[in-house]
Parts: sequence; C-alpha cells; structure tokens
Amino acid sequence: MSTENFRQAELDKFAALASRWWDPDGPQKPLHALNPVRLDYVAARASLRGAQVLDVGCGGGLLSEAMASAGAKVTAIDLADELVKVARLHALESGVEVDYQVQPVEALAAARPGSFDVVTCMEMLEHVPDPAAILQACATLLKPGGLLFVSTLNRTPQAFVLAIVGAEYVARLLPRGTHRYEDFIKPSELRAWLRGVGLQLEDVSGMIYEPWRNAARLSRRTGVNYLAAARKPEAGND
Repeated sequence: MSTENFRQAELDKFAALASRWWDPDGPQKPLHALNPVRLDYVAARASLRGAQVLDVGCGGGLLSEAMASAGAKVTAIDLADELVKVARLHALESGVEVDYQVQPVEALAAARPGSFDVVTCMEMLEHVPDPAAILQACATLLKPGGLLFVSTLNRTPQAFVLAIVGAEYVARLLPRGTHRYEDFIKPSELRAWLRGVGLQLEDVSGMIYEPWRNAARLSRRTGVNYLAAARKPEAGND
C-alpha cells in the first residue's frame, strides 16, 4: 500500500503556520471559530468519554485537545513534523493527554485495524491527492459500529467566492494559497467514496463561519463548508 498520499508543498504551507497555530487572532483564526462547532457535532453523535478516538490530519491539535478534554483517549496523527511538535508542546502546557504521532494514516491502518470508536478527519481531504484512499484507511481503522467525521469544502461557485476570493484575498482571514478550488469535494462525491469503502453516510450538515462575530454555526446550507458523519456497519450487518 502506498503511503505517499500528500503534497509536500501543502505540508510546507501549513508547517509555516505552526508557531501561531494556537493564536486565536493569528492566521488560523477561522479554525479556532470552527473548532467548537466541530466538537459539538462529534459529541452529539458519539459518546467521547472513554472512547478510543483518532484525529487524522490533526495539525496543531485544536480538535485533538478538545476531544481529549471531553474525556476521549485521543491518538492524533499528521505528516507535518513542525505542527506535531507544536501540538505536543501545547498539550504539555495545558495538561491534556494526547498521543501525537507523525505518520500517514495508511500506515496506521495497516498496524491497527479496527482500533477506534471514532475517527475524525477535518479540513484535510481537500489537501491530499487521493481523498478516497484516506477514507479507506479511516474505514479500516474504525471498529464495527464506529463513526467517521469529516469536514471539507463544497466545490461550488459560492465556495470559490467566499472561501478563496473572500477569505484569502479580500478579508485576508486565511493565507493566500490555503485552498485550491479544483480540490474541493461535492457531498455526492464524498457519499460515493464512503459507500465504496463500506461506510454508511448518516448526516451532512453545513457549517457557516461568520467573520463579523468570529464565530461559526451549523446550517442546512452546505454550499461552502460542511460536516459529514458516516458509520461502519456492525459485523454481520454489511
């Protein structure tokens, strides 16, 4: 199985933000606003206390720490060494226990299949060459009955205007070049990939960032950011 499912330029781009990842007014300011919504979305559908949770593409650890603080036993992986170093340092400072590792999800899937009650993969699929391979690895890592949570960007004109032109070039909420429109993922594409790896899509919800109040909320509108939840069938029910 190939583990080269990344673009070095993408890793370098996010690694350059490592030192200010936890700055709520820094270049990851919108991510800080999205994080409570992401956590609530997961916690509303899965019991986190005592759960074995994997955070794929954890970055500097915003969601990883939040889930650990909610009682989960969190393993978090990323390929950007600088980000994982920042995540480990922040966890030490905050007293939150997270097992941070630098390794590809495909390798972890080969080593620990069926190990996790919950797998999260947030704001990552639109940054890799083969999103379906990431989803396959996530499915392999889930226990039967386990849940996968994904967030990504829809490939719509609205997303291009708001997430790229507006956020990166006009309001400068994100560094220029953060996103590539051709890599955005339609919910129908995500559904097909999930079905292909044996997961059942249970929910798709929009997630709206409101910069004037620096906060985010769930919405029925999925034209820009959206969250999705998919379940691995119980053994014998697939």
